[in-house]
Amino acid sequence: MTDTAAAASELEEASARTLRFSILISAIRCTLAYVILPFVAPFIGLAPGVGPAVGIPISLIALWANIASIKRHWHSDHRWKWPVSVLNVGIIVLLVILLVLDFGQLL
Repeated sequence: MTDTAAAASELEEASARTLRFSILISAIRCTLAYVILPFVAPFIGLAPGVGPAVGIPISLIALWANIASIKRHWHSDHRWKWPVSVLNVGIIVLLVILLVLDFGQLL
């Protein structure tokens, strides 16, 4: 394998890792927002208003991870950059909606 092919392979693997990380963080955010906090948190004594305090930081991390995924796929000229970008943008839109709802609950 040539150096160029190895470098391209490394970039593709880094792009895939970033995508997996961004989807994982978004999935954790959704699991917390829709399963843990509404149903489990009251049983373990957490206050009902804790959702936004947890959701906002996780949403911000998830937004950063999705943007990083898009940038890395485009930088590496990955063959799946368009579908991955569409997926990430969809997740970003949903995360922004969740952020607005969380900020609304705080106010």
